[in-house]
Amino acid sequence: MTHNLPDLDTYQTQGYLIARQLFCLEAMVELQSMVERIHWQWAAEIGDLIRANRLLNMHSLTDSRYFKEQAAERLALFAWITQPAVTGWLTDLFGDELYFHNSQLFFNPLDREQLPYWHRDLQYSTITDDAQQSAQGKLLALHLRVPLLPECGMALIPGSHRRWDNPLEREVRFELNGHQKHEDLPGSVLIDLQPGDALLFDAQMLHRGHYQSNSARLAFDICVGIYHPFTAAFLNKAVLPVQAEMAQLANNDWYRRAWQIAERLG
Repeated sequence: MTHNLPDLDTYQTQGYLIARQLFCLEAMVELQSMVERIHWQWAAEIGDLIRANRLLNMHSLTDSRYFKEQAAERLALFAWITQPAVTGWLTDLFGDELYFHNSQLFFNPLDREQLPYWHRDLQYSTITDDAQQSAQGKLLALHLRVPLLPECGMALIPGSHRRWDNPLEREVRFELNGHQKHEDLPGSVLIDLQPGDALLFDAQMLHRGHYQSNSARLAFDICVGIYHPFTAAFLNKAVLPVQAEMAQLANNDWYRRAWQIAERLG
């Protein structure tokens, strides 16, 4: 497929890009088949914890534990993630230092009254907010969201990848002075996506999910970035292809760089 893809200048201004119909129908059918099976296995394994913990997503879909009897499918998922439509576009934007970090799957909460919340991804780590602020603009952690169902499922604050919170945003994000983290924030943009589309965004920009207008929601996120100690510390070797799989992947640069980082960290 040929596309006029959004460019780096747009990303640097907004912190996100939308590529309409980046993926063909056949590619989406293949992805949905793999992702749904993994999701069902995960949900069966953790059972009631989904409701008890108010879960909205799962991670590490390429972990070998989901492919004990589906070795060929694991290889197919690795190949899907690094298809030229994805790697070519992102390399054009950010250069040849990108590595595969992980994958996630986002879905509606079981409690339909559960509210979304504004956040920057690393706020749930042990890294202090001051340290995150100091790294803003120096840390590239990207999500490429691929919806499997039509969704109006993500709200973003354009430009917040280049700056830290203003006073209102901070009070909402941390629920200070009577504010709540689900409150609407001025300047937010709600993103409407169809299967085949892709949303690329900075995980450290201000964003929140959007559930209630979607009767069902299933969005696959490919997480990639450039090495930074804050994010590399969370890299898990279990989500990477083993050497025999690497040899069968025509486009394995992202995984090769991930292994270099993982081995450096020990």
